[in-house]
Amino acid sequence: MRTYRLAAPGSEKPIEPGTEERPVPGPAQLLVRTRAAALNRRDLMITTGRYPLPSRPGVVPLSDGAGEVVEAGADVTRFRAGDRVTASYWPRWISGQLRPDLLDQLGCTVDGWLAEYVLLDEAAAVAVPGHLTWAEAAALPCAGVTAWNALTRSGLLTAGQTVLTLGTGDVSLFAVQLAKLMGCRVITTTSSAAKADRLKALGADEVVDYVANPDWSGEVRRLTGGAGADLVVETQGPATIGQSLRAAATYAQICLLWVVSARPETLVITEDDLSGSLATIRREFVGSRTDLEALCRAVEAGGLRPVVDRAFAFDDAAEAYASFRDDAGFGKVVIEL
Repeated sequence: MRTYRLAAPGSEKPIEPGTEERPVPGPAQLLVRTRAAALNRRDLMITTGRYPLPSRPGVVPLSDGAGEVVEAGADVTRFRAGDRVTASYWPRWISGQLRPDLLDQLGCTVDGWLAEYVLLDEAAAVAVPGHLTWAEAAALPCAGVTAWNALTRSGLLTAGQTVLTLGTGDVSLFAVQLAKLMGCRVITTTSSAAKADRLKALGADEVVDYVANPDWSGEVRRLTGGAGADLVVETQGPATIGQSLRAAATYAQICLLWVVSARPETLVITEDDLSGSLATIRREFVGSRTDLEALCRAVEAGGLRPVVDRAFAFDDAAEAYASFRDDAGFGKVVIEL
């Protein structure tokens, strides 16, 4: 089979193609023919050594993918040949809280999806919603689960409340779609009129131009009659955390999804940011297999379709990395087989 592996540091390209023997599944494993794989920001960070979790040298990249089971081990009970599956970002984290002994990640410490065939432990696999294309299904495990948990983990968000999302990154787009699916009012920010139209087509009720409105938190307050947003999916921090706090309702939840930058940054919160606020700030780091299963149920019930921006052939995987790094898009970058 054809495959890619992480290149050595300093290589001209981040990944190297190769040919290997097709793997044979163990008793509790699935052999899956990859149909599509999707890129996330962490995949670029892994190639530059900036990802917080050290990667295994020469690992098969990419945490996100989807494919068809071609062979199941003798002890497998949950799946059979022909089933359409994806896999949990943390393949050994099934439910509950993330523990230090569960820190393996696909495409980082264990082989991921950028190969014609992948081995998955049965416990990591999840059936994908039937209405999705392979590319759409491949988009779910990282950004989709992160957005799902940002909205649902606290258990406090209810229909009719206001959700604020920032920008048009993959997590933000999922958050817009899922919040609307949950019956919420969605306000989002962007700097592009064209993207504003696309955000509204996805379900955003109001779009705030943060270039025209540098004090965009004040505009969010105005749009909510002074009340503020009940939940903020904060994907632009730490630089924007002050405005997110000022845009938030008194008892709001702020899910801070830290963006790792080229240089260390400091979280700065002033007295003005906290004035009158009793908001709770929390973090998310994707989620468990149980969270992915819950997301898939919601996606199937609501007919939600993840946004795919551009697709590359398997032979052009290095170009997909370059495009993802250099070209601002609207939706997922995927590699199709």
